[in-house]
Amino acid sequence: MIAAAYKTEQIVETDGMRYEYEFMEPTELALLALMRDLFETHWSQIVFGPCIQGAVFEVRVPAPAKKITMLDGYLTVDFGDWHFHLCIGEHRGTKASPTPKALAQMRRVSKAVFFRSTSKTCGGGSWGFRMWNGADEQMLTIFFPSPFLNERFKPQKPDWIKLQLWNGMRQKYLPGAKEWSPETSVADIEAPAH
Repeated sequence: MIAAAYKTEQIVETDGMRYEYEFMEPTELALLALMRDLFETHWSQIVFGPCIQGAVFEVRVPAPAKKITMLDGYLTVDFGDWHFHLCIGEHRGTKASPTPKALAQMRRVSKAVFFRSTSKTCGGGSWGFRMWNGADEQMLTIFFPSPFLNERFKPQKPDWIKLQLWNGMRQKYLPGAKEWSPETSVADIEAPAH
C-alpha cells in the first residue's frame, strides 16, 4: 500500500546483535500514517524511545496521543504533558531563517525498518520498528509485544499471538511482507536461558 519494493537485510551490529531488517519507504505520508496507527490506536501495546549504545528509553504511555500534527516537515506527537518531534518530511525553515539543504537532509528520516532480533538475549529477542536520520543517527525505536515477556516484562513461555500487531503493521506498510511465525524461522529463534 505505502512502500516501494519489499527489501530485507541481515544486520550484525557492533555489539554482535543480529537483526533482520525489512525496509519501509521513509516518505512523509507513510511515516505519518504509521505513527498515527501506533500512537492513536495501538499506544497501549508499544514501548518506545531512543535505543542507542549506552542508552535505552522504554517509554510506555497511559493514554493515546492527544494530537498528532505536522509543521515544516516535523511530526509532533503530543500527549498533553509532554511531546516529541521527528523530522519525517521536507524541512525548509522560515523565510527569515531558511534551513540549509544539507542540514535539512541530515535531520530528515532517511531509513525506516521493521525489525526482529535473531540473537539470543535475556528477553528472548525483540520485534519492532526503527528509523534513522540522514546522518545515520537513530531517531526512534518502537518495541512491539514480545512473545517471551509478559506485560510487566517478566519472562514467560512463548506466546506467539503477541506478534499479531507487529505482523499486522508489517503487512500494512510493507507490500510483499508475509506473516512471520516461529515455524518459518525455527533456526534463528530460541527461548532465553534463565
